[in-house]
Amino acid sequence: MKYFLLLCLCSFYLQANAHIFVYHRFGDEKHHSTNTTLKELEKEFEYFKSNNYKVVTVSQIAQKLKSGEEIPANWVAFSIDDAYKSFYTNAIEIFKKYNYPFTLYVYVEATEKKYPDFMTWEQIKDASKYGEISLHSYGHNHLTKLSDDEIFNDTKKAYDIFVQNVGFEPKGYTYPYGEYDERVKEVVKKLNFEYIANQNNGSVNTKSDIFNLNRIALVGDVNLKEKLKYNTLEASWIEPKLYPKDGRLKHVKVQVDPSIKNAKLFISTYGWQDIKVKNGIIDIKLDKKLNLNRNRVAISTDYYTISNKLLIK
Repeated sequence: MKYFLLLCLCSFYLQANAHIFVYHRFGDEKHHSTNTTLKELEKEFEYFKSNNYKVVTVSQIAQKLKSGEEIPANWVAFSIDDAYKSFYTNAIEIFKKYNYPFTLYVYVEATEKKYPDFMTWEQIKDASKYGEISLHSYGHNHLTKLSDDEIFNDTKKAYDIFVQNVGFEPKGYTYPYGEYDERVKEVVKKLNFEYIANQNNGSVNTKSDIFNLNRIALVGDVNLKEKLKYNTLEASWIEPKLYPKDGRLKHVKVQVDPSIKNAKLFISTYGWQDIKVKNGIIDIKLDKKLNLNRNRVAISTDYYTISNKLLIK
């Protein structure tokens, strides 16, 4: 019996897990919190090259997921949010040097209104020769604070202006600030994107939600070995669903694989605590004040095999 349970647990964890990473700015010392130096970028690319990773676009991963095919564990994808000018002026030549494709997500208002720190439509069209281009909203708003109509109208406006300027439809969408909930996701899905991606630590495997793909942020000096340890824990969140009206987290209930007996619970500003799992159910009563506008609640078995829930005030 012990070996049977071990086999079940191993098959649960050992699905092939591909990884999607997200960058923002490159070689832009004015914005340290979102910047990757060019030296660091080359170091990371050398690591992927020397360790036989295959760099693909996000839509290639999504296509595997859609078809039900196994996603190779050595697949990685590089996504770039906002279309800052520093990608085009500083980093794209490094991507071309390694022949690494990318997926660039356009903050449409910034490009349309020619904000000085962002790529132009001509630069975006030129970049499309070397990677794929998709959508990152029109106004870069906090979507959880908008009504359904406002979310839809922002996304539709971005979609139409994007197509008008680049001449093709975007395959994917990423949430501004990585902020979303189930309501936001359902509204954005109405624009018929092939996939939607978040900004949660984790991986992508055959059981991932194609409209909720995990992306791991890379910024500053990065320990890639540690980032590549992240895997997705298959979990169904029962509670919480949304940010609680009184700002206090009182109940966490999550369904996981019945072979899991022990897990860990993370809450922003409180850190990790050990918890028990009974018959595949995590059911924790607590009373914690949520101290941030954007709070992360996570379940993990080992700090790296993880499922996340965002609670946005």
